[in-house]
Amino acid sequence: MKLALVHDYLKQDGGAEKVLSVLQEIWPEAPTYTLFFDPDRLPQFKGKDVRTSFLQRAPLIQSKFQWYLTLMPTATEHYDLSEYDVVVSSTSAFAKGVITRPGALHVCYCHTPTRFLWTDTLSYVEELRIPRVVKSLLPPFLSMLRVWDRQAADRVDAFVANSRTVKDRIEKYYGRDSAVVHPPVDTHRFSVSDAPKTYFLTGGRLVAYKRFDLVIEACNRTGFKLKIFGTGPVMKDLKKMARSNVEFLGRVPDEDLPALFADAKAFIHPHEEDFGITAVESMSAGRPVVAYRRGGATETVIDGVTGELFDEQSWEELADHLIRFNDAAYDPTAIRAHAERFGRERFKREMQELVERAYEEKLEDTRNKI
Repeated sequence: MKLALVHDYLKQDGGAEKVLSVLQEIWPEAPTYTLFFDPDRLPQFKGKDVRTSFLQRAPLIQSKFQWYLTLMPTATEHYDLSEYDVVVSSTSAFAKGVITRPGALHVCYCHTPTRFLWTDTLSYVEELRIPRVVKSLLPPFLSMLRVWDRQAADRVDAFVANSRTVKDRIEKYYGRDSAVVHPPVDTHRFSVSDAPKTYFLTGGRLVAYKRFDLVIEACNRTGFKLKIFGTGPVMKDLKKMARSNVEFLGRVPDEDLPALFADAKAFIHPHEEDFGITAVESMSAGRPVVAYRRGGATETVIDGVTGELFDEQSWEELADHLIRFNDAAYDPTAIRAHAERFGRERFKREMQELVERAYEEKLEDTRNKI
């Protein structure tokens, strides 16, 4: 069985890139096809067999990749995958649209149907920092991309969703069923700490839809100490609204994250996420999570056992939960035990078994047609 991996693009370090890294561990001989690759931002992929599209040579592709949005479907379709029996794509956008040879199996690990085409189209256009006249020209292009995206989904033989939330979206937007395999979390890197808990923690990629502004406003009003890790396009705006009790840590090295989680009162998860790896990382360190009751958090956080869920996405309701929050009421050992259900080895086993079973079924189906 000759296998290839396909990823949207390698530009930033997030949950999708963690999934790709583990897929490369499962199939170490498989090359990875991707639209473009920034090895300076993603040194963990240096030395890997990464094969980029013609967009890798495009001017300013690393800093202005949105300029090339309408070329990305074409670039994805130009990968030569004719020698592979199995293609495993990891995608929240374009990689599902690869063209495989007849008889090959395409398994798509879908982080979510393309957000800017389906669930978040209006907010995506509104949040782009481009001239208004350019924004007015975007909707027709997005409509064309939406048609391509729907057709691309038909090329997939088997969908795998990273959560039940995403499974429902795949059924709604693509009309397809999917298995659910939760993404891998490096739970073994984290441990419980007895140190005093003096601050709340939040963080990740600082983008508008993740609603870190709600957390900052809640802590501004209550005076609770808050630490925020990560960088992103809205960092400057968030800093402007924050008071002195809010500390921005920037990009925190992976080796420093376990202690940061372990010494927090709780991790605050204020937005709807497809799965939410950072919430599980907090629980791996034995710390509870205060999360918005939508999306992946409803599958990972047990209300009253491993954290608390709030219903209204507003700073007022979040502040009310923080005021009443009692971290001493939670058992760190029980929280960590729950998080271990989402570990890396579990993901590797489930994905490998799923792909091998699908390949055997594909071969059997082919034999029956002869």
